[in-house]
Amino acid sequence: MTQHLRSRMRIGLFAAPLAVGALILAGCSGSNTASGPEPQTISYAFGASNPQDKAAYTSIATNYEKAHKGVTVNTVNLPGESYASALATRVQGGNAPDTFNAEGGIGQANSIIPWAKAGLLLPLSDDIQRNLPASQKDLWVYNGKAYGVPLGTQANGVIWNDELAKSIGVNVTPSTSLDDLIAQCGAARAQGKSIYGLAGAAPPNTGFLALGIATSTVYGPDKDWNQKRAAGKVTFDGTKGWHTALESIKAMFDAKCFQDGAQGAGFDALTNGASQGKILGFFAPSAAAKEIMDAAGGHVKLVIQPIPAPAGTKTYLSLSADQSVAASAKTKSPKLSTDFLKYILSGEGQQAYSTLVGTIPVNVSSSTALLPQYEGLKDMITANDVRGYPATAWSNAKVYADLGSGVQGILTGQMTVDQVLKQMDADWG
Repeated sequence: MTQHLRSRMRIGLFAAPLAVGALILAGCSGSNTASGPEPQTISYAFGASNPQDKAAYTSIATNYEKAHKGVTVNTVNLPGESYASALATRVQGGNAPDTFNAEGGIGQANSIIPWAKAGLLLPLSDDIQRNLPASQKDLWVYNGKAYGVPLGTQANGVIWNDELAKSIGVNVTPSTSLDDLIAQCGAARAQGKSIYGLAGAAPPNTGFLALGIATSTVYGPDKDWNQKRAAGKVTFDGTKGWHTALESIKAMFDAKCFQDGAQGAGFDALTNGASQGKILGFFAPSAAAKEIMDAAGGHVKLVIQPIPAPAGTKTYLSLSADQSVAASAKTKSPKLSTDFLKYILSGEGQQAYSTLVGTIPVNVSSSTALLPQYEGLKDMITANDVRGYPATAWSNAKVYADLGSGVQGILTGQMTVDQVLKQMDADWG
């Protein structure tokens, strides 16, 4: 599955923390940029833990070579579980690959902005910066210069089995409010189904849900909330929208919108519940839908929906493009490396990659071809009713981790909403 937000990471099917480790990258570019003609061979490193990702990353290099005769892009596939720490060792040691996958924003071992501040990344051309998605430029831009490009965009929402839902009389669309959804939870339960599956014991899943609601209750009306929090002008506990987001999850739980035992469930409850037709939807990065449909051989049709907002609050779609590609400041081929990243950001590069992995091309227009599972979101995307994934600009990963564990505490009665939000404020520092 496509890598997704530094603090969520990979989780088999949905997102789990990357393990630390050490790995020497052989054959990557060396020290200073040489004078004279640039070498027309560059390296591109990534951490692919499954055949789908490997094929997608390799295709980027292959397609670029086909369109640029005489150019070679050597791919370096590293084990996903040790990729972030191994890459960080090389970048910080001045012996990085020419180009490599990295995480946009801050807070992870392979985050772009800290490396840009340290002068370790190649600054990119102004035309690249102009074509970055406006809602998430802070993932790649530092001090007025861009240092990375997104591989694609994912919707952070609900993977929904609409056919199954309608077969039992449940109707949920991208415009359905959270109150209207809650009103249908009892009817679904009466037919042996749960509207949503929740891995309540897995902080990445509970945190994901909380941020999905907060996208509308906090960041919808105030897209600059993160910047204000960094400046000390707002707090989690002092923001009504954060209280609303966490209280909404408790309301869903009390209305039995989740499966029985959700507060103590792991990810296996989601996979088992979905495969047995007992849950109608679950919270996950949108690329997971393609994986599931491909594995089912076309027998299951899924769509992507936003996590709904409470009645009276406009629903915003959370999009994240944090999985990115950057170039080393030490590359001997800065022009070629820049052009390779420009291709990744181009419409051609985005469309090819997104088709393979099930993501959304960045900078969607009315003429952009989306995979069928995204058609219901096209109006929201083109109308710019979207926000970035909030935690990509948080000060550290502990804030997100304590949000996730805090939601479980709310569901079990061991924590209050106030306690969770105050802990997040303390984590921020």
